[in-house]
Amino acid sequence: MLAAVLYGQTDLRLEQVADPTPSAGEVVIQVAAATTCGTDLKVWRRGGHAKMLKPPTLFGHEAAGRIVAVGSGVQGWQLGDRVVANNSAPCMNCFFCQRQEYSLCPNLTWNNGTFAEYLKIPAPIVQHNLLPIADDLPDALAAMTEPLACVLHGVARSNVKSGDVVVVLGDGAIGLMFVAVLAHQSASVLLFGGNDQRLEIGKQLGAVETFNYHHLTDIPSVVKRTNPWGADVVIEATGVPAVWESAIACARPGATVNLFGGCPRDTTITVNTEQLHYSELTLKGVFHNTPKYVRDALSVLASRAIPLELLISEHQPLKHLEQVFQDMKNRKVIKVAIDPSMAS
Repeated sequence: MLAAVLYGQTDLRLEQVADPTPSAGEVVIQVAAATTCGTDLKVWRRGGHAKMLKPPTLFGHEAAGRIVAVGSGVQGWQLGDRVVANNSAPCMNCFFCQRQEYSLCPNLTWNNGTFAEYLKIPAPIVQHNLLPIADDLPDALAAMTEPLACVLHGVARSNVKSGDVVVVLGDGAIGLMFVAVLAHQSASVLLFGGNDQRLEIGKQLGAVETFNYHHLTDIPSVVKRTNPWGADVVIEATGVPAVWESAIACARPGATVNLFGGCPRDTTITVNTEQLHYSELTLKGVFHNTPKYVRDALSVLASRAIPLELLISEHQPLKHLEQVFQDMKNRKVIKVAIDPSMAS
């Protein structure tokens, strides 16, 4: 089969590799749509990921498709089923899993390789995070289950109340998903980003105000112009240490700051201890998702209550993947649905 293999920093190659065959407990799906993600872009640019993968490796982690092979012992699934598989599953046995803190499981089973004609799903994911797709849900939307699950996890951890003023920093796919979910939950969302076209999509997804940071000298002062104490909740969705610091500066006393964007390894920020202490700030790092939010995400997508199709900039064949990543780097597209069966 044709598959994308990541060898290192910006070194992504399309190669012919052996078709996967399922072992006990596993299934193989024919990929119908694999959506690109900001995490994919970061991994491509940095040449790896602290937890998810190490090159050389099959690449990509968001996909929907149809089961074409079933390993021994698999129950409840059959050939032809349309499914979406999360890119991980917790072990269910460790210290953290016993406390239902599944995203902290040190034994997470990771799966990569969605930018390919076929994808093998490991047994733990088949058992805990393989879900059926409704007949009327398009493959490209179903493929977005994983990032939306991460966002739903992030929102749940952010102490958001109806009517809260929430600042979202970052107009990538994750930032825009946060806008959509928070607005749907009746928050008043202010979106800061660097691309006018994406900010317009942010408005369509429910942001009450949008700001292009290229035209600003001080984001916290803009927030406090209309909200003198600052925002009730701040979501950082860029993974840039300086923006983490800006996120903290946007917060009112008593606020929650969700530092959601993953920064490069070994980076640090400076926190004003007086502000942290006397303003009773809650600073939170939130990572990945859990089986509950994977199911919730697919349910939200199937309901079509939020127009997340606005995030899919285009559909492209697998052979155009390198150009797609260049376009993502240059912020020409948000998410691209890769269809391995599409002719170039």
